[in-house]
Amino acid sequence: MPKITYVDHAGTARTVEGSVGATVMETALRNNVPGIDAECGGACACATCHVYVNEPWSDIVGTAEDMERDMLDFATDVRDNSRLCCQIRITPELDGLSVTTPARQG
Repeated sequence: MPKITYVDHAGTARTVEGSVGATVMETALRNNVPGIDAECGGACACATCHVYVNEPWSDIVGTAEDMERDMLDFATDVRDNSRLCCQIRITPELDGLSVTTPARQG
């Protein structure tokens, strides 16, 4: 199973196993990862699962679609590597993915 590392804004890392086909958000919730609120439950209708995709993963994960970019307008401290983790589906190629949560969710 692919491993995903979640780093909080203070630098504390937590690595968990994810299931292929699940989202990075679902994996965070199943493993009680702090900093992922996911108020809409993964419907891409809020920005409370905002993360920064750490290098070198940005190219592998890809860029946000239009709807996701629209929702990121509601996030705090959006950067070039910002994504909603409800929109990142885990594949075998994402084994080792590292994301950082912002100091607060929008």
